[in-house]
Amino acid sequence: MASSLVVPVIDVQNDNLKELWPAMVIAIKSSSFVALDTELSGLGNRKSLLAQCIEDRYKAICHAARSRSILSLGISCYKKVENKAADTYLVQVYNITLLCSEEYIIEPQSVQFLVQHGFDFNKQYAHGIPYWKGNNKAESDDRGVHIRALFTELLRARKPLVLHNGLIDMAFLYQSFYAHLPERLATFTADLSDMFPAGIYDTKYVTEFELRLTASYLEYAYKKCKLDNSRSVTSGGVGPHVNIEFCNYGGQMSRYVDYRPCPDVAPPEEQTNICQRFSAFGWCPNGTKCPLSHDTDLIILQDEKNPGDKRKRRKRHREKKKGGGEAPEASSIFDGAPENKIPHMEVDPAETPDQQQEAEPLNEKDGKSEQNEEENMRQDGDGNGACDSATTTTITSDDMNTTANTNEGEDSKAEEREKSSDLPAQSNNHNKNTDTGTHRAGFDAFMTGYIFAYSRSQFKKGGEGAVEGKVQQKEEEGEKAWLPSCLNKVYLSGKEAPLNVVKSTFSKSSKAHVQKMEMVWGGQDVEFTSGHRTSLTVNG
Repeated sequence: MASSLVVPVIDVQNDNLKELWPAMVIAIKSSSFVALDTELSGLGNRKSLLAQCIEDRYKAICHAARSRSILSLGISCYKKVENKAADTYLVQVYNITLLCSEEYIIEPQSVQFLVQHGFDFNKQYAHGIPYWKGNNKAESDDRGVHIRALFTELLRARKPLVLHNGLIDMAFLYQSFYAHLPERLATFTADLSDMFPAGIYDTKYVTEFELRLTASYLEYAYKKCKLDNSRSVTSGGVGPHVNIEFCNYGGQMSRYVDYRPCPDVAPPEEQTNICQRFSAFGWCPNGTKCPLSHDTDLIILQDEKNPGDKRKRRKRHREKKKGGGEAPEASSIFDGAPENKIPHMEVDPAETPDQQQEAEPLNEKDGKSEQNEEENMRQDGDGNGACDSATTTTITSDDMNTTANTNEGEDSKAEEREKSSDLPAQSNNHNKNTDTGTHRAGFDAFMTGYIFAYSRSQFKKGGEGAVEGKVQQKEEEGEKAWLPSCLNKVYLSGKEAPLNVVKSTFSKSSKAHVQKMEMVWGGQDVEFTSGHRTSLTVNG
């Protein structure tokens, strides 16, 4: 049996940034696409962030980006390796610890969540890379060794940008490392179309509308794609699949590498009850105190055992709500929000606890302000944090037979990763939450990139669930879309259609952006000009 995939994540901080800088710039410039993820100090009020009006939603996101900060940035560079079987990628993953030099708000629930998931605030304040937000204030953004200059290198590389539920991430990246956010959403999207001419891809949109997975939160989508990829490999490798390779980090570099194991599916040692709230949305308000399993492997197994059930329940729920009936399920106050950003959102202090529990945010699949599709998942009245017993699903070892022996088919590439025996022993107790310590921006960026690479292999080869039409076998940088049906489509929580960033004649780029692009490109011959115009299109 092949060993589990082990992902080397390079920790970048203030005392090693200069040393790692050349390797990071080369990784970005030589990549085929770059996946990003962020950890934030907070987001503010959830009602505003999920406003039905997209312009109002954008204003709330802008307020959050201006008053909060990015605590860490994950960069995962995927380079397609030519002349190898299947779609083979050499991947380099960086987790960059940051420290905003300006005053910013940090929310208690964000601190609690990040600490529970392994974020080290002592390390951040001692070794975080300082940065300033908004327009240029000190060093030039196109020179020096600092995070804003690295973002400039990303723009100059003109690579496809990949995110997961990325509207909030893009706003924070713009405000933190580029310039003051424009006041209007149409101007913001016009700027983005110039900044990333090779395209922006949102894997939340890909998994919802193209792969059509049962659930689309990041960890679920990654593990489902990884599992299906493993099955393709172990069945003889005749179907479309991806192979992942890593650099062999030795010497001084090895001191900065954190190896993150991605174990294959393993049968539970005993009967296991799944938390249905976490199963549906990738988040549970009880966190690590929840007595039920948050093991995504087991959740995927249950969904495969009962295909379509979860989506059918969502559909019935929406139809009943539209018909004027009361929803049979309890509502989560954060339904429809980006799952990895939920802990950073504030609850309106004017709401009572009952109102907070019964609030009706935007449905992920419906454009109207509706109660979401969560099943009977209320907390017990005694406040002990336990989920209702009616919301559990039982998994036994017999259910695991079809997936227990799957693997990535990469054990022959010993030089590309550390051996599993060198890693700390991992617990196999599936009754406990298994995500502790894995929620880091670097690893999340790797998962985002993996979903994108896997999805492209399916679409390109015309595999199951592929979009109509085949992707061109040969891409020319900046000219051929990797996933044509997903190009520049950013997922919008609560909307049936994405945010489309397209070029037209109606919205002018911001003045700050025009000045920045002239600085980024200098006298180079590029498509951008100060008179370039783009526009925003929102369907639905």
